[in-house]
Amino acid sequence: MHQSATDPRPRVLHLTQPVEGGVARVVTDLVRAQLTAGFRVAVACPDGGFADGLRALGADVRHWAATRSPGPSLPGEVRRLARVVEEVRPELVHAHSAKAGLAGRLAVRGRIPTVFQPHAWSFEAVGGTTAALALKWERWGARWASRVVCVSEAERTTGVRAGIAAPWSVVPNGIDPARFHPAAVGTVRASLLPDVDPAAPLVVCVGRLCRQKGQDVLLRAWEAVLERVPRARLALVGYGPDRDQLRSLAPESVHFVGAVADAAPWYQAADLVVLPSRWEGMALAPLEAMACGRPVVLTDVDGARESLPPGLQPHCLVPPDRPAPLAAAVAGLLLDPLRCESLGHQGRRHVLSTHDVRHTTEAVADLYRELLGTTGRVMPSEYRESIHS
Repeated sequence: MHQSATDPRPRVLHLTQPVEGGVARVVTDLVRAQLTAGFRVAVACPDGGFADGLRALGADVRHWAATRSPGPSLPGEVRRLARVVEEVRPELVHAHSAKAGLAGRLAVRGRIPTVFQPHAWSFEAVGGTTAALALKWERWGARWASRVVCVSEAERTTGVRAGIAAPWSVVPNGIDPARFHPAAVGTVRASLLPDVDPAAPLVVCVGRLCRQKGQDVLLRAWEAVLERVPRARLALVGYGPDRDQLRSLAPESVHFVGAVADAAPWYQAADLVVLPSRWEGMALAPLEAMACGRPVVLTDVDGARESLPPGLQPHCLVPPDRPAPLAAAVAGLLLDPLRCESLGHQGRRHVLSTHDVRHTTEAVADLYRELLGTTGRVMPSEYRESIHS
């Protein structure tokens, strides 16, 4: 199942279900860095814009028809994935998110070093019997993971407390500071919302419109924000299954932007960026916002505290699923622009020092080197050096 030992370049196969937003960006960043470093990189994923982008980078993209969630199609998906693995003959498999982690581990069953990266635990996303089944699988499937990679220590702790016995690594998410950087707020805002008063306070929420991201909580809090900051505007950037329901809750001061190819201008245009998630591993949106020099308000879920320097936590963290504290934090910061400016500067310094994407790709390269070394193949040093350059 492994490639010829005469080819010194490690071959890695990434597996993803239909993904967008943060997970898609993490995979894209890893693929780009690994190609630059000299890896032979293949990706098994459904067709679409994500796959097209990976092909443009030079990855060997293999079509894998898969849904986002387990269901009756799973056995066929596992068989198709096993064929892809046989064709690609990777030395290491890296499965991203719950569905690909399920299908990938069933297809490989430990015959190749396998990295599983949950990007937030599946059993947190559902309830009742479905949650119990998801947890049972994660406990069972851990035996077929050479390493489970969590994006925060809190995400790892959640897994440990849930009884998942796995070899763990924590690799925090990172952002590209060349892409996410401060810009003149007024100029950017005028280009994005030409019909809105540029002096009106602008709150931006970037994320898939779904229960996980908690935009419904933000909309329930928004009335209280408007009572204290009547001219405030809210921009929801993203698309998802809850769009119509959220529209029914939204007043005229809320703008539904839809999906965008580049969220950086929306962060740059904001006075405040809010992510009211119900669960996360470590969300990218707050890191991207802070890299743009913008203050953030986050719900205190996995990864949130680790995203922030200690000085920001009292001002920027609120309990999840609680509209009143969220409204108080948002309105309080909008009414204190000097504090917002200070928090934005502190957040940017923190992200540049601890969440540069190069740190993330370096850590994953070290992990691959360790796992490949257990099979008798050690990553040539020049590849590792090229990642650091």
